[in-house]
Amino acid sequence: MQTRDTLKEGISRLNGASVLSGALAAELLLLHTLGRDRTWLYSHPEDAIPPTDGEKYFALIARRAAGEPTQYILGKQEFWGLEFEVTPAVLIPRPETEHIIEVALERIGAHRNDQLHIADVGTGSGCIAIALAKEFPNAQILATDISSAALDVAKRNAARHKVADRLRFIETDLIATGSASFDLIVSNPPYVALEDASTLQREIREHEPEIALFGGPTGVEIYARLIKQAESHLVPGGALILELGYGTDERVREMLDASRAWTNVIITNDLAGIPRVLCANFSQPK
Repeated sequence: MQTRDTLKEGISRLNGASVLSGALAAELLLLHTLGRDRTWLYSHPEDAIPPTDGEKYFALIARRAAGEPTQYILGKQEFWGLEFEVTPAVLIPRPETEHIIEVALERIGAHRNDQLHIADVGTGSGCIAIALAKEFPNAQILATDISSAALDVAKRNAARHKVADRLRFIETDLIATGSASFDLIVSNPPYVALEDASTLQREIREHEPEIALFGGPTGVEIYARLIKQAESHLVPGGALILELGYGTDERVREMLDASRAWTNVIITNDLAGIPRVLCANFSQPK
């Protein structure tokens, strides 16, 4: 088959399986199979594709049609302009999570070159910790996760982006006991309610790690634990930045108000206008 016809067939099969953005997925999988870039693909529409490559391509198309995310098939995803390895052991990095980096730069950007101590709780692929390491060149960063398999991925990503010497990885639930004080704690915690599992897209529900998705019966339980731990590990004036699940912003804000240890609470919306990231400074209980 010609390149053009192969791509058309891939798109047709994904569209027939009701795959979202099927044309883009078909194109990415073909580029991956051929080891080519997009410019080559569209400048060589009549080139014949070797039968072995065609077989490999349509095998990948079948996996995507069955619901496996494109990112897991390719083994990579971009975040903050950096390419990260992703496997089914980690949550796929999403564009809305980049707001955490933006908010961190807004809140403590004046200290960008200071020797900051930062914790990324529930690091997953390490995308947040590594992006922060790139933006804060003298920071020392603790990256924690309850999953050893996720930490293995994060370590490889840190080495790939040459920041492994400034990252320390610990397998633990939330913040490690005995950890030092931090100037900044960030987290994209599990925040989907268990009762909402059936509403998730099948790509998410069937393939992404449950431990990184579900935050408890209502989805906010983990925030209460994390906020309490942050109060024991932030320096006075330090910042806590949390990604928020849909509809959780008021409940999480109430947790901060109840402790009376937080000031300058600001919630940032994502590009869809959904409250996405909460930032607050730790003072002291009044």
